[in-house]
Amino acid sequence: MTVQQSVTRRTVLGGLAASSALVVLHPFSSRAAANQAHLRIMETTDLHVHVFPYDYYADKPNDTLGLARTASIVDAIRAEATNAILVDNGDFLQGNPMGDYIAYKRGMKDGDMHPVIAAMNVLGYDCGTLGNHEFNYGLDFMFNVLHGANFPVVCANLTKGDLAAAPRQDELFLKPYVILDRKLKDGAGREHPIRVGLIGFVPPQIMTWDAENLGGKANARDIVKAAEAWVPQMREEGAEIVIALSHSGIGQQAYADNLENASIPLAAVDGIDAIVTGHSHLDFPGPKFDGLPGVDNGKALISGKPGVMGGFWGSHLGLIDLLLERDSGQWRVIGSASEARPIFRREDKQVIAGVGDKPEVLSAAQKDHEATLAYVRTPVGKTSAPLYSYFALVADDPSVQIVSQAQIWYIRDMLKDTEHRDLPVLSAAAPFKAGGRGGAEYYTDVPAGDIAIKNVADLYLYPNTVQAVVINGDDVRNWLEMSAGIFNRIAPGSVDASLINGDFPSYNFDVIDGVTYRIDLSQPAQYDRDGKLANPGGNRIRDLEFDGKPIDPAQKFIVASNNYRTGGGGNFPGIASDKVVFVAPDTNRDVIVRYIMDQGTINPSADANWSFAPQKDTSVLFESGPKARQFLAELKTVKIEDAGDGSDGFALFRIKL
Repeated sequence: MTVQQSVTRRTVLGGLAASSALVVLHPFSSRAAANQAHLRIMETTDLHVHVFPYDYYADKPNDTLGLARTASIVDAIRAEATNAILVDNGDFLQGNPMGDYIAYKRGMKDGDMHPVIAAMNVLGYDCGTLGNHEFNYGLDFMFNVLHGANFPVVCANLTKGDLAAAPRQDELFLKPYVILDRKLKDGAGREHPIRVGLIGFVPPQIMTWDAENLGGKANARDIVKAAEAWVPQMREEGAEIVIALSHSGIGQQAYADNLENASIPLAAVDGIDAIVTGHSHLDFPGPKFDGLPGVDNGKALISGKPGVMGGFWGSHLGLIDLLLERDSGQWRVIGSASEARPIFRREDKQVIAGVGDKPEVLSAAQKDHEATLAYVRTPVGKTSAPLYSYFALVADDPSVQIVSQAQIWYIRDMLKDTEHRDLPVLSAAAPFKAGGRGGAEYYTDVPAGDIAIKNVADLYLYPNTVQAVVINGDDVRNWLEMSAGIFNRIAPGSVDASLINGDFPSYNFDVIDGVTYRIDLSQPAQYDRDGKLANPGGNRIRDLEFDGKPIDPAQKFIVASNNYRTGGGGNFPGIASDKVVFVAPDTNRDVIVRYIMDQGTINPSADANWSFAPQKDTSVLFESGPKARQFLAELKTVKIEDAGDGSDGFALFRIKL
């Protein structure tokens, strides 16, 4: 069955799985009256091709991830409810070396089955939607993959070509929604018909992030506007319960055009009964959402509607439990509960697997898993020094350094016969694996010696392509001012203040190589995380020099970067597609591989081109992985002290400014 076909696989909604004496029914199932029924919505989101519980970058098993682990609890969780459906909320197609192996090495011919779809088909999904990373390998690749799904995939705001005058007039690539005709068993054991509508949404920012793949071919409508148009039609067609599949984070409450994280105003759309969210790699309900306007974290409500966000990489199964009541022949929601149920737990800083694997899921992707292992273990050269990212947010770092060295090497060669050949070449690169939501082991750590494709993929997680812009010295300063927003403001004389702003993504902390500078933490951040001018007088970038002299604000520079950043990703001031002078056919990862092969042996030692400006009697704290301790003596520009244990398996470190 293809994604375009109607869904008639099951006649009874979910039903009870093979039960055991240990299964305890949810209170909504056990206490439902004759005219009431319990409907459980189970959600996976942001799988990013993690079928196996395996970290291909570290080349070892990992108990915190994998659809095979999540799948092992689906049957039992389904059995806790009288009626259940299973949905996926997008970002399943890209994100680890298996995804790259299929896209770049094995390929997807017509009729081929992608391993993540093969694995998902085992579980019997009822519906799915698209995430922004589905477009990273191009539209043709994506649709070849989707044709293998035996469940419908919907998206209400992805259009062919330009937007129409109104949402319902848009020509869409996929159906905007499906309405499932099912049987619902009530508290007395009687079956009744129900029509469940599922509608999907993707962030409009795909048109920036994947402009190369989508430009001239597709467009993306505002999420809320699309919902306001299509949800009433779903109701007109008889949908009694409407569930939004929102590949969008839980962000601001107020509506604004083309929000990336639009789940709060989306949930407020009249006619939506429940919402599954994702994109942000968080779990809701959870402590990160305490006090957020528009969210009741205790009751797991988003704009008053039941909601959930099921983590990422298969770390959790999102659950929304709805208590429905039949009134005048129609079902309505009278109660709800939500949770993000994890597949692992932490005890004494150790990860403890909470579940096993579902063998059928492993079998579905076994051949491609083994091929991926062979692919990522292929050596491409050697490194004379270790590559690690434990201190990438607080000091010049070897994992970022090697990316910049490769980008400068490549762009100089590409532009040597052009009008830009005499301009100095700088490079902007950011750390991708820097702990944070990824956990205490989410760091690059490659020992000196052989370097393989898995290590390059570890250095550069995304299949971005190389691009270069021409900007002036003033633009360089603003670029760095934006990056410096990752740090909290530190008042002089503070003792053990928190250094890192956890809401600022590490992939937007660009280090620019080819210039030297210091960051003054006593100043407020000039730009907020969205690139808006917040403190015009907040000049954090000090002593910015090129070639040993203060940078000339008018001097022209080439800056090598990637298509995400130069297309406006991260909203860096003054950096947009109109500044682009070179668009490479090669991915950044391919360039790094070529550079290593050309050099034979690389020397990635950081050149210490940036540091913090000193502040008397001031100290700050930050977290990193425990393995960071073994590299403390190597740091050149900053002295870092071990400050004991942090939270959730992290180690704590101190810098005396």
